[in-house]
Formats: sequence, C-alpha cells, structure tokens
Amino acid sequence: MEQEASRVRILYTGGTIGMTEGPGGLAPVPGYLAAQLDRLPQFHDPAEPRFTTPPSHFGRRVRYEIKEYDPLLDSSNMGMDDWARIAADIEAEYDRYDAFVVLHGTDTMAYSASALSFMLEGLGKAVIFTGSQLPLSQTRNDAIDNILGALTLAGHFEVPEVCLYFANRLLRGNRARKVDAAGLEAFASANHPPLAEVGVEIAVDWASVRPRAEGAFRAHTRMDPNVAALRIFPGISGEITSNFLRPPMRGLVLETYGAGNAPDRRLDLLAALREATDRGVVIVNCTQCQRGRVREAYAAGAALAAAGVVGGADMTAEAALTKLSFLLGQGLAPDEVKRQMRKDLRGELTEGEGQTRFSYRSGRPTPAS
Repeated sequence: MEQEASRVRILYTGGTIGMTEGPGGLAPVPGYLAAQLDRLPQFHDPAEPRFTTPPSHFGRRVRYEIKEYDPLLDSSNMGMDDWARIAADIEAEYDRYDAFVVLHGTDTMAYSASALSFMLEGLGKAVIFTGSQLPLSQTRNDAIDNILGALTLAGHFEVPEVCLYFANRLLRGNRARKVDAAGLEAFASANHPPLAEVGVEIAVDWASVRPRAEGAFRAHTRMDPNVAALRIFPGISGEITSNFLRPPMRGLVLETYGAGNAPDRRLDLLAALREATDRGVVIVNCTQCQRGRVREAYAAGAALAAAGVVGGADMTAEAALTKLSFLLGQGLAPDEVKRQMRKDLRGELTEGEGQTRFSYRSGRPTPAS
C-alpha cells in the first residue's frame, strides 16, 4: 500500500551540479536544474503534481519543492553570510517540510555542512548537502545519482543531523572533507564511519546516527568572521605567526604535524602563540593528517598545550574553524569557548582517548549478582 508522500525542500545554492557550458566556461543558469529534473522520470511522475517522484520500493513518494538562490554561486564564493541565509531559510520553513536537501558546490561543501551543524540547534530532521563533480548538463555525470540518493534518504529516513551525501555514502557533515578534486568519490570521513551506504539496499548505521536533539529547534545566524587557519610548515617563524595573530584575530585553527606536534625548540614561535592566547585569542590544535587525532604524548605537542593552545581531538580543520566562528559569534568568553571546543556538541569530535584493553574478556559486561 502506498504511503503518504514525504515533503522535502531543496535549497539550490549553486555549484557545478546545475552548470552548463557557456562562452566563458561552465556557469550556473537560472531555472536550468529545475527544468531538467522535471524531464527525468526518476524525479517526476507525470501522473502526479510537479516534482513528485514515483513510489519507491518502500511504497513512498517524495514531493519536493526547489528554492533557487539568486545569484547561484560557485562554492568558492560562499561565505558566512551565505551560511546564515541557508540556516534562516531552514528555520523559516522548518515546520512545512519533513527534511531538507542543500545543493552546493563541492569545493567548500565541507565547510558549509560543518557550519550548519553548529548553527542549527535542536535539529530533529535531516539536512543533507550534496552536489556533483560533473554537471547535470553533461551526458555522463554524477549529478543524477547524488540528487536522487540525497532526496531518497531525506524522504525516507529520519536522520536528525546535518549530513553530506556523495557517491552512495551519507556522511556526518562535520566529519567530512573533500579529498579528491578529480574522482567521483570526492568526500571522505576518516575518523567516523558513514551514517548510511546506498547500494541495492540502503543500509543505515543507526548506532552511528545521533539521537534527535532535545529542546526546541532554532537557527543561529551570527558567526564571528575573525577566525583563520594556519598550517605549520618547516621553518615557520615566530614573526610570521605573530603577524598572523594580530587583532582583530579572535580564533585560530593551527594545523600541526602528526598527532598535534609543532617545533618545541622554536621559542619565538611558542612565544607568539603564548602572547596571543594571553590576550584572549582561542587557538585550536588540529592535525594536518586525514586520519587520527591530536595527542599530548610527545613533548612537541605538550609545548603547544603549555602555550595555551587547545587540543582539537579528531576534528577536521573545517569543523574546528566553523565551530570556533560559531562559539565566538555567540559572545562567549575565551575560556568558555576553549571549554566548548573540547566538548562534543554535534558529533564533530570523539571525546576521550579511549582505554587500552588487553583481552576480549576484560570488555565483557559483569553479570548481575
């Protein structure tokens, strides 16, 4: 028996997905994406109202509406004001739809998905970012599968998180990073498993999905723009670091080597970091590596902690930067921002280092007496 159709709002912000070839190269064309979806049988059943999918094998249709942004942006042009606009649009229409899909360019999608995960407090519905490496206008493309996969997940599965869907995998938005500029599997989530994988069947890892948030839903649209990221490199000087940290800087993601290491014999570098943290700049230590976490086991990492730098655990640089911007935008004092940076707010980090076990038996539950 066919079930009632789910209602999904698509926010089309731009990106490669809706671009066509023009005199100056690929560029988005207003109205093009909606017109193409209207022609494709996967996205429109002619016997139903416009933008209603055929019934899935779950017996459910998805009825969607597209809000096309003006102007449509290449994601390299996206900024904090655009994040605020997306958050405000979701808040304004939150009660009208069962879920939201955000069509977005791939270059900064991980930043936007991370930012929205913090900006949307008390989220109880799926918000799924997706895009494509090849535009819908090309015969061979990944746009159709990515839109259809995101739309299907949004319309069928209650995953109350900001997610990123790409190449048959649903990732937690603030755990994803773009790792490939040429391949179709453009995104990865090295420190957290996919929330769902789409194949012949759709397998949702419910143990990895965060529970529905408590409290009322609200969108925060204030982000502090005075944040930045600085990558440690061999030979980086204290003078460069000090200049980088000058006012109005309020928050910095320091991308370090390995498990959170920086040169501990460079007293000028450490002094520059110490001076900044003493005047209230919040500096967060994140590894340059795709996988793993920041630890203080090495002297080179402990020296940063002694200079007032906060360990970023296994956060991505994108998540750490947007989290910093969000927390500072709420007007919190630096010490409270530091405390919150160490805390798991939206599934962006794994708290604790984990406990070493030496046998299977030691992990078994103790029988009740």
